[in-house]
Amino acid sequence: MTERVRSLLSRRDLLRVTGAAAGLAAAGSLGLPSAARAGRRAQGEPVAFWNRDDGQVLVEPIVAAWNETHDVQIEATFIPSEQFVQKFAAAVAGGEAPDLIAVDLVYMPAFAAAGQMTDISEQARALPFFGQLSPSHMRLGTYQDKVFSLPFNADGSFLLYNKNLFRQAGLDPEAPPTTWVAIQEAAQKITAAGGGASGFYFSGSCPGCNAFTLLPYVWASGGDVLTEDGTQATLTDPSVKAMLEFVRGLWDGGQVPQAAQVDTGEDFFNAFTSGTVGMAGTGAFSIAELKGEYPDIDFGVTPLPGREGGQSSFAGGDTIAIPAGSERVEDAFAFMAWYLSDEVQIEQLAKNNGLPLRTDLIENKYSAEDPRYIVAGRAMSEGRTPYTEKYNQLFNDSGSPWLAMLQRAIFDGEVDEAIAEAQQSFTDILAG
Repeated sequence: MTERVRSLLSRRDLLRVTGAAAGLAAAGSLGLPSAARAGRRAQGEPVAFWNRDDGQVLVEPIVAAWNETHDVQIEATFIPSEQFVQKFAAAVAGGEAPDLIAVDLVYMPAFAAAGQMTDISEQARALPFFGQLSPSHMRLGTYQDKVFSLPFNADGSFLLYNKNLFRQAGLDPEAPPTTWVAIQEAAQKITAAGGGASGFYFSGSCPGCNAFTLLPYVWASGGDVLTEDGTQATLTDPSVKAMLEFVRGLWDGGQVPQAAQVDTGEDFFNAFTSGTVGMAGTGAFSIAELKGEYPDIDFGVTPLPGREGGQSSFAGGDTIAIPAGSERVEDAFAFMAWYLSDEVQIEQLAKNNGLPLRTDLIENKYSAEDPRYIVAGRAMSEGRTPYTEKYNQLFNDSGSPWLAMLQRAIFDGEVDEAIAEAQQSFTDILAG
């Protein structure tokens, strides 16, 4: 996998949003003082653009391309991912926030609700491609019918499968499973074929990984874990119990390697690259890495299915926004609009194994060369992302009720008890 692709679709960013709850909460009560606004960067100075360091290889050439062709310059600053939200909160409090930020889309509902982002509704809705922007990014970037952010990079989860192992198990490598029963049957046959192979894999101690790859099974079956506005828990939805029993069955039946139980995400993708895993949930980053570094693995990608069909995906990635108080809104938005243009989306993202952020550009001259990118792009465009101001507490922290529910239900077999406990914990967090 090239460094450009690795940075563009960072597994760590997509699956494990790091320790920001405290910083975000602190920032939520702080507005940008009017006195500080007067001292913000004036016209003629570079537009300050803050990013996490994981995105450096994506951002640097894009900023360079902009700076070569525009009088207004962009100055990118890269901050360690685990420090980004805290540093941004401190900058807001001190009146030193940048003019642009790119941050994981799960944070945007909280930022918008805290009044920390500039309302760009008028400019955004005037874009000729506004209706084609990644739906999940736009949903999380909209608060009280006002638009506060646009998509910056994206991924969508899907089912990755090893065609070599399918053949060895007597399965048709061109007919991947489209129901849970089909996944179970394929996993059983792959495991039974021997050679040390396991039919299925998931990282049992990684909360973010399992939001990315297990939540879509619930959505594809018509259920959810939160209400549409993210204010109430719905873990008692029958599709949640069905998903837990489905994964429990794979574990209890020996189709998942024992090491998966303690995997915190380090082997989320590595397990598949060993060539001994038949199926695993993953994202678009895997396509380029497998093609480039593991050419002996013949692999396919297919949507994550619902219980009896259908499909869904977790739409992950970053969003780009203008912090409140910036005096460079016009210049900052010009960069955002340029970045989302046909030329940049195709020649900067699609050309370099990334997913365009517009549904009308998923099928392009580069994805035509490898239709697996079309599957990934459609997964992103049709995917969902939980809308909540408390994503970390609910899903992503190591002690989150989401992970606790999965582990108790899947590994201990206490499905009903796990759901009841998680429903109460979700309710308490949402009410706090």
